Amino acid sequence: MSKTVAKFMAAPDFEGLPLQNDQELNKSSTQSLALPLNNHELSRAYETDVFVKDAFTRLNKTDAVVVVADLQMGLFQIVHDYEPTTFKNNIIAHAMLADLFNLPIILTTSAESGPNGPLPKEIINKFPNAPYIKRNGEVDAWDNADFKAAVKNSGKSQVILAGITTDVCTEYLALSLVSEGYTVFANTEASGTFSKRLADDANRRMERAGVILMGTFSVAMDLMRDWRNTPGSAQVLPWLDTYLPAYGVVARAHEGAVKNGTYAEGELGLKH
Repeated sequence: MSKTVAKFMAAPDFEGLPLQNDQELNKSSTQSLALPLNNHELSRAYETDVFVKDAFTRLNKTDAVVVVADLQMGLFQIVHDYEPTTFKNNIIAHAMLADLFNLPIILTTSAESGPNGPLPKEIINKFPNAPYIKRNGEVDAWDNADFKAAVKNSGKSQVILAGITTDVCTEYLALSLVSEGYTVFANTEASGTFSKRLADDANRRMERAGVILMGTFSVAMDLMRDWRNTPGSAQVLPWLDTYLPAYGVVARAHEGAVKNGTYAEGELGLKH
């Protein structure tokens, strides 16, 4: 799995970390220390650019499971880092990735009989046979035995995750999954919280621990890999038209130009 690692390098002003001469540095050049580090070491490591990340960890549609964590209608009301109409579309799109790419999906809620409320009907109705774990107390879904069993029973090592709130339901579960050896892709477009500041802080903590931050379009493109695949252009473009209208408009404009388009005066011959 992809992990963020820090290498201790010779740096006279790198307070709290051991200094190394050239021989020691060469000897340890292939050694790395996996997170977590303490807060002081984290901040100093970022300041001195000693963090090294895997360049590109690819999603694998044969080894991925989608998790909907507490994307509940009551909690939806406390999300202020996204506009409500956009965010509702985002959370439904997150779940519908499972339908588009035929991925297993796990649904979980926190105290849904109270003010947190239920999951959107669009998600529940689309996946009537999916594992649906209704937690009655555990804040971190990984602390629930039934949820943990559902993830393990999926047989997948990659988890595509979104939740409300970003700094609790997404972050806690993401960090727990990383500690258990899973590769976690947090869908930041489908995770929301009280403010952008809190989202930024949570995303930074997750990224430092090796969680891969992505948006819905990026997840879809990496799962598809090639427009000629299946699912490919024929399946993905209509999906994007529904859940990512900005890209749907690109396809619609092209369709309109091909069917009805004529050159405007002065347009023909313009340089690309």
